[in-house]
Amino acid sequence: MNLDGSGQPAHLSVLYKETLEALAPHPGGLYVDGTLGAGGHAWGLLEGSHPGGQLLGLDVDPAALALAAQRLAPFGERAHIRPGSYADLAQHLAALGWPAVDGILLDLGASSMQFDQAERGFSFQKEGPLDMRFNPTAGRSAADLVNSLPEGELADLLYEYGEERQSRRVARAIVAARPLHTSTELAAVIAKAIGGKRTGIHPATRSFQALRIAVNSELDAVAGVLPHAVAALKQGGRLAIISFHSLEDRLVKQYFRQESRDCICPPGQPVCTCGHTASLRELTRKPVQPSEPEIQANPRARSARLRAVEKL
Repeated sequence: MNLDGSGQPAHLSVLYKETLEALAPHPGGLYVDGTLGAGGHAWGLLEGSHPGGQLLGLDVDPAALALAAQRLAPFGERAHIRPGSYADLAQHLAALGWPAVDGILLDLGASSMQFDQAERGFSFQKEGPLDMRFNPTAGRSAADLVNSLPEGELADLLYEYGEERQSRRVARAIVAARPLHTSTELAAVIAKAIGGKRTGIHPATRSFQALRIAVNSELDAVAGVLPHAVAALKQGGRLAIISFHSLEDRLVKQYFRQESRDCICPPGQPVCTCGHTASLRELTRKPVQPSEPEIQANPRARSARLRAVEKL
Protein backbone atom coordinates (compact mmCIF):
# COMPACT_ATOMS: atom_id res chain seq x y z
CA MET A 1 0.00 0.00 0.00
CA ASN A 2 1.38 3.41 -0.94
CA LEU A 3 1.38 5.96 1.86
CA ASP A 4 2.13 9.63 1.86
CA GLY A 5 4.43 11.26 4.40
CA SER A 6 1.73 11.37 7.07
CA GLY A 7 1.00 7.64 6.91
CA GLN A 8 -2.34 8.19 5.14
CA PRO A 9 -3.30 6.26 1.97
CA ALA A 10 -1.84 8.08 -1.04
CA HIS A 11 -5.12 7.96 -2.97
CA LEU A 12 -7.93 9.24 -0.77
CA SER A 13 -11.62 8.61 -1.36
CA VAL A 14 -14.01 11.34 -2.46
CA LEU A 15 -14.85 13.94 0.20
CA TYR A 16 -12.44 12.14 2.52
CA LYS A 17 -11.83 14.95 5.02
CA GLU A 18 -15.45 16.10 5.01
CA THR A 19 -16.75 12.56 5.59
CA LEU A 20 -14.48 11.98 8.57
CA GLU A 21 -15.50 15.34 10.04
CA ALA A 22 -19.16 14.37 9.67
CA LEU A 23 -18.72 10.95 11.30
CA ALA A 24 -16.30 12.28 13.97
CA PRO A 25 -14.72 8.92 14.86
CA HIS A 26 -13.51 8.62 18.45
CA PRO A 27 -11.29 6.14 20.32
CA GLY A 28 -13.00 2.82 20.97
CA GLY A 29 -15.94 3.51 18.65
CA LEU A 30 -17.69 0.97 16.42
CA TYR A 31 -18.11 1.92 12.77
CA VAL A 32 -19.52 0.48 9.55
CA ASP A 33 -18.42 1.19 6.01
CA GLY A 34 -21.26 -0.38 4.05
CA THR A 35 -19.60 0.26 0.68
CA LEU A 36 -15.99 -0.57 1.47
CA GLY A 37 -14.50 -0.20 -2.00
CA ALA A 38 -10.72 0.16 -1.81
CA GLY A 39 -10.89 1.01 1.90
CA GLY A 40 -9.98 4.71 1.80
CA HIS A 41 -12.71 5.98 4.11
CA ALA A 42 -12.35 2.86 6.27
CA TRP A 43 -8.68 3.70 6.81
CA GLY A 44 -9.64 7.12 8.13
CA LEU A 45 -12.31 5.70 10.44
CA LEU A 46 -9.88 3.16 11.89
CA GLU A 47 -7.21 5.82 12.35
CA GLY A 48 -9.71 8.15 14.02
CA SER A 49 -11.02 5.46 16.37
CA HIS A 50 -7.58 4.40 17.62
CA PRO A 51 -7.04 2.90 20.10
CA GLY A 52 -9.60 0.17 20.35
CA GLY A 53 -12.03 1.25 17.67
CA GLN A 54 -13.35 -1.35 15.26
CA LEU A 55 -14.83 -1.25 11.78
CA LEU A 56 -17.11 -3.56 9.82
CA GLY A 57 -16.47 -3.23 6.10
CA LEU A 58 -19.01 -4.64 3.63
CA ASP A 59 -18.90 -4.96 -0.14
CA VAL A 60 -20.45 -7.27 -2.72
CA ASP A 61 -17.49 -6.86 -5.09
CA PRO A 62 -14.87 -9.60 -4.53
CA ALA A 63 -12.13 -7.48 -6.14
CA ALA A 64 -12.84 -4.58 -3.80
CA LEU A 65 -12.80 -6.85 -0.76
CA ALA A 66 -9.40 -8.26 -1.72
CA LEU A 67 -7.93 -4.79 -2.22
CA ALA A 68 -9.43 -3.44 1.00
CA ALA A 69 -8.19 -6.44 2.99
CA GLN A 70 -4.64 -5.72 1.83
CA ARG A 71 -4.97 -2.00 2.45
CA LEU A 72 -6.41 -2.37 5.96
CA ALA A 73 -4.13 -5.22 7.03
CA PRO A 74 -2.08 -2.91 9.33
CA PHE A 75 -5.15 -2.56 11.56
CA GLY A 76 -5.28 -6.29 12.22
CA GLU A 77 -8.34 -7.59 14.07
CA ARG A 78 -9.81 -4.10 14.39
CA ALA A 79 -10.97 -4.38 10.76
CA HIS A 80 -13.76 -6.90 10.08
CA ILE A 81 -14.06 -7.29 6.31
CA ARG A 82 -17.08 -9.25 5.10
CA PRO A 83 -18.59 -10.06 1.70
CA GLY A 84 -22.15 -8.80 1.63
CA SER A 85 -24.54 -5.94 1.01
CA TYR A 86 -25.40 -3.07 3.30
CA ALA A 87 -28.99 -4.16 2.70
CA ASP A 88 -28.24 -6.98 5.17
CA LEU A 89 -26.67 -4.65 7.73
CA ALA A 90 -28.66 -5.97 10.70
CA GLN A 91 -27.56 -9.56 10.09
CA HIS A 92 -23.89 -8.61 9.79
CA LEU A 93 -23.99 -6.59 13.02
CA ALA A 94 -25.70 -9.45 14.83
CA ALA A 95 -23.00 -11.85 13.65
CA LEU A 96 -20.37 -9.61 15.27
CA GLY A 97 -22.43 -9.16 18.41
CA TRP A 98 -22.68 -5.40 17.93
CA PRO A 99 -26.09 -4.20 19.20
CA ALA A 100 -25.45 -0.64 18.01
CA VAL A 101 -22.67 1.40 16.39
CA ASP A 102 -21.24 4.90 16.56
CA GLY A 103 -21.18 5.63 12.85
CA ILE A 104 -22.19 4.29 9.44
CA LEU A 105 -20.93 5.37 6.02
CA LEU A 106 -22.49 4.59 2.65
CA ASP A 107 -20.58 5.74 -0.45
CA LEU A 108 -23.11 4.94 -3.15
CA GLY A 109 -22.71 4.01 -6.79
CA ALA A 110 -19.81 2.49 -8.70
CA SER A 111 -16.24 3.15 -7.59
CA SER A 112 -13.43 4.60 -9.68
CA MET A 113 -11.78 1.19 -9.51
CA GLN A 114 -14.83 -0.41 -11.13
CA PHE A 115 -14.99 2.24 -13.86
CA ASP A 116 -11.30 1.72 -14.61
CA GLN A 117 -11.66 -2.05 -15.09
CA ALA A 118 -12.79 -2.47 -18.69
CA GLU A 119 -13.92 -6.03 -18.06
CA ARG A 120 -16.60 -4.80 -15.65
CA GLY A 121 -18.44 -2.90 -18.39
CA PHE A 122 -19.23 0.23 -16.34
CA SER A 123 -17.44 2.67 -18.65
CA PHE A 124 -18.53 3.63 -22.14
CA GLN A 125 -14.96 4.76 -22.80
CA LYS A 126 -13.37 1.32 -22.35
CA GLU A 127 -14.30 -1.73 -24.41
CA GLY A 128 -15.60 -4.54 -22.23
CA PRO A 129 -18.54 -6.90 -21.84
CA LEU A 130 -21.89 -5.31 -20.96
CA ASP A 131 -21.94 -6.40 -17.33
CA MET A 132 -22.16 -3.52 -14.77
CA ARG A 133 -22.91 -5.81 -11.81
CA PHE A 134 -21.29 -4.84 -8.51
CA ASN A 135 -21.20 -8.57 -7.78
CA PRO A 136 -20.19 -10.11 -11.12
CA THR A 137 -21.41 -13.56 -10.06
CA ALA A 138 -25.03 -12.73 -9.24
CA GLY A 139 -28.11 -11.30 -10.95
CA ARG A 140 -28.84 -10.00 -14.42
CA SER A 141 -26.17 -8.15 -16.37
CA ALA A 142 -26.62 -5.01 -18.43
CA ALA A 143 -26.45 -7.20 -21.55
CA ASP A 144 -29.45 -9.15 -20.30
CA LEU A 145 -31.50 -5.95 -20.03
CA VAL A 146 -30.26 -4.37 -23.24
CA ASN A 147 -30.92 -7.47 -25.35
CA SER A 148 -34.14 -8.75 -23.81
CA LEU A 149 -36.35 -5.92 -22.54
CA PRO A 150 -39.24 -4.82 -24.76
CA GLU A 151 -38.61 -1.42 -26.32
CA GLY A 152 -41.19 0.36 -24.13
CA GLU A 153 -39.79 -1.07 -20.88
CA LEU A 154 -36.26 -0.20 -21.91
CA ALA A 155 -37.30 3.39 -22.70
CA ASP A 156 -39.05 3.70 -19.32
CA LEU A 157 -35.94 2.38 -17.55
CA LEU A 158 -33.68 4.91 -19.28
CA TYR A 159 -36.03 7.76 -18.45
CA GLU A 160 -36.72 6.79 -14.83
CA TYR A 161 -33.19 5.90 -13.73
CA GLY A 162 -31.12 7.99 -16.13
CA GLU A 163 -33.45 10.96 -16.61
CA GLU A 164 -32.71 10.53 -20.32
CA ARG A 165 -35.08 12.86 -22.17
CA GLN A 166 -34.56 11.05 -25.47
CA SER A 167 -35.15 7.64 -23.93
CA ARG A 168 -37.60 6.47 -26.58
CA ARG A 169 -35.25 7.33 -29.43
CA VAL A 170 -32.37 5.60 -27.63
CA ALA A 171 -34.44 2.50 -26.85
CA ARG A 172 -35.59 2.27 -30.46
CA ALA A 173 -31.98 2.44 -31.68
CA ILE A 174 -30.84 -0.19 -29.17
CA VAL A 175 -33.56 -2.63 -30.17
CA ALA A 176 -32.74 -2.13 -33.86
CA ALA A 177 -29.04 -2.84 -33.20
CA ARG A 178 -29.50 -6.00 -31.10
CA PRO A 179 -27.68 -8.07 -30.09
CA LEU A 180 -25.16 -5.78 -28.37
CA HIS A 181 -22.28 -7.33 -26.47
CA THR A 182 -19.78 -4.64 -25.45
CA SER A 183 -19.84 -1.29 -23.68
CA THR A 184 -18.36 0.56 -26.65
CA GLU A 185 -20.91 -1.00 -29.03
CA LEU A 186 -23.75 0.27 -26.87
CA ALA A 187 -22.15 3.71 -26.43
CA ALA A 188 -21.80 4.08 -30.21
CA VAL A 189 -25.45 3.17 -30.80
CA ILE A 190 -26.60 5.73 -28.21
CA ALA A 191 -24.30 8.45 -29.55
CA LYS A 192 -25.60 7.92 -33.08
CA ALA A 193 -29.21 8.01 -31.87
CA ILE A 194 -28.78 11.23 -29.91
CA GLY A 195 -26.36 12.91 -32.26
CA GLY A 196 -23.05 13.75 -30.67
CA LYS A 197 -22.07 15.31 -27.34
CA ARG A 198 -24.35 17.65 -25.45
CA THR A 199 -23.78 19.95 -22.51
CA GLY A 200 -20.22 18.70 -22.19
CA ILE A 201 -21.08 15.10 -21.28
CA HIS A 202 -20.95 11.98 -23.41
CA PRO A 203 -24.39 11.16 -24.87
CA ALA A 204 -24.27 7.67 -23.34
CA THR A 205 -23.74 8.92 -19.77
CA ARG A 206 -27.37 8.92 -18.67
CA SER A 207 -28.21 5.59 -20.29
CA PHE A 208 -25.22 3.86 -18.73
CA GLN A 209 -26.20 5.29 -15.34
CA ALA A 210 -29.75 3.99 -15.79
CA LEU A 211 -28.61 0.49 -16.70
CA ARG A 212 -26.19 0.32 -13.76
CA ILE A 213 -28.88 1.43 -11.31
CA ALA A 214 -31.33 -1.12 -12.70
CA VAL A 215 -28.82 -3.99 -12.76
CA ASN A 216 -27.86 -3.44 -9.12
CA SER A 217 -31.31 -2.35 -7.82
CA GLU A 218 -29.52 0.64 -6.34
CA LEU A 219 -32.49 2.85 -5.49
CA ASP A 220 -34.39 0.01 -3.81
CA ALA A 221 -31.30 -0.83 -1.78
CA VAL A 222 -30.86 2.77 -0.61
CA ALA A 223 -34.52 3.22 0.32
CA GLY A 224 -34.50 -0.09 2.16
CA VAL A 225 -31.34 0.47 4.20
CA LEU A 226 -32.10 3.95 5.56
CA PRO A 227 -34.42 2.93 8.45
CA HIS A 228 -32.20 -0.06 9.29
CA ALA A 229 -29.10 2.13 9.40
CA VAL A 230 -30.77 4.60 11.74
CA ALA A 231 -31.99 1.76 13.96
CA ALA A 232 -28.42 0.42 14.18
CA LEU A 233 -27.01 3.69 15.52
CA LYS A 234 -26.39 4.45 19.17
CA GLN A 235 -27.81 7.65 20.57
CA GLY A 236 -25.49 10.32 19.22
CA GLY A 237 -24.32 7.98 16.45
CA ARG A 238 -23.94 9.39 12.97
CA LEU A 239 -24.91 8.30 9.46
CA ALA A 240 -23.13 9.78 6.43
CA ILE A 241 -24.14 9.08 2.84
CA ILE A 242 -22.32 10.11 -0.33
CA SER A 243 -24.40 10.00 -3.50
CA PHE A 244 -23.47 10.74 -7.09
CA HIS A 245 -26.76 11.43 -8.83
CA SER A 246 -29.94 13.32 -8.10
CA LEU A 247 -32.20 10.27 -7.66
CA GLU A 248 -30.15 8.87 -4.77
CA ASP A 249 -29.56 12.28 -3.22
CA ARG A 250 -33.28 13.05 -3.33
CA LEU A 251 -34.12 9.79 -1.54
CA VAL A 252 -31.57 10.51 1.18
CA LYS A 253 -32.59 14.15 1.59
CA GLN A 254 -36.29 13.36 1.89
CA TYR A 255 -35.71 10.63 4.45
CA PHE A 256 -33.33 12.72 6.56
CA ARG A 257 -35.71 15.68 6.46
CA GLN A 258 -38.74 13.62 7.39
CA GLU A 259 -37.02 11.90 10.32
CA SER A 260 -35.70 15.20 11.67
CA ARG A 261 -39.27 16.55 12.15
CA ASP A 262 -41.71 15.87 14.96
CA CYS A 263 -44.81 16.13 12.79
CA ILE A 264 -45.17 14.83 9.25
CA CYS A 265 -48.90 15.48 8.84
CA PRO A 266 -49.98 17.06 5.54
CA PRO A 267 -49.42 20.83 5.38
CA GLY A 268 -52.43 22.79 6.57
CA GLN A 269 -53.80 20.06 8.83
CA PRO A 270 -54.90 21.95 11.98
CA VAL A 271 -54.14 19.19 14.51
CA CYS A 272 -51.28 16.69 14.46
CA THR A 273 -52.52 13.11 14.24
CA CYS A 274 -49.39 11.31 13.01
CA GLY A 275 -47.72 10.84 16.38
CA HIS A 276 -44.34 11.04 14.66
CA THR A 277 -41.33 12.20 16.67
CA ALA A 278 -37.95 13.23 15.29
CA SER A 279 -35.23 10.59 15.51
CA LEU A 280 -32.50 12.50 13.68
CA ARG A 281 -30.74 15.84 13.64
CA GLU A 282 -29.51 17.01 10.26
CA LEU A 283 -25.82 17.89 10.33
CA THR A 284 -25.83 19.05 6.70
CA ARG A 285 -28.95 21.00 5.80
CA LYS A 286 -27.40 21.43 2.37
CA PRO A 287 -25.21 18.70 0.85
CA VAL A 288 -21.45 19.06 1.18
CA GLN A 289 -19.77 19.17 -2.23
CA PRO A 290 -16.14 18.65 -3.25
CA SER A 291 -13.81 21.63 -3.32
CA GLU A 292 -12.46 22.90 -6.62
CA PRO A 293 -8.98 21.49 -5.87
CA GLU A 294 -10.49 18.04 -5.26
CA ILE A 295 -12.46 18.23 -8.51
CA GLN A 296 -9.32 19.22 -10.40
CA ALA A 297 -7.45 16.29 -8.88
CA ASN A 298 -10.36 13.88 -9.41
CA PRO A 299 -12.93 15.02 -11.99
CA ARG A 300 -15.19 12.08 -11.10
CA ALA A 301 -15.76 13.70 -7.70
CA ARG A 302 -17.65 16.60 -9.30
CA SER A 303 -21.13 15.14 -8.78
CA ALA A 304 -20.54 13.83 -5.22
CA ARG A 305 -22.94 15.03 -2.49
CA LEU A 306 -22.48 14.27 1.20
CA ARG A 307 -25.36 14.36 3.69
CA ALA A 308 -25.06 13.43 7.37
CA VAL A 309 -27.35 13.09 10.40
CA GLU A 310 -27.00 12.37 14.10
CA LYS A 311 -29.36 10.08 16.00
CA LEU A 312 -31.27 11.79 18.80
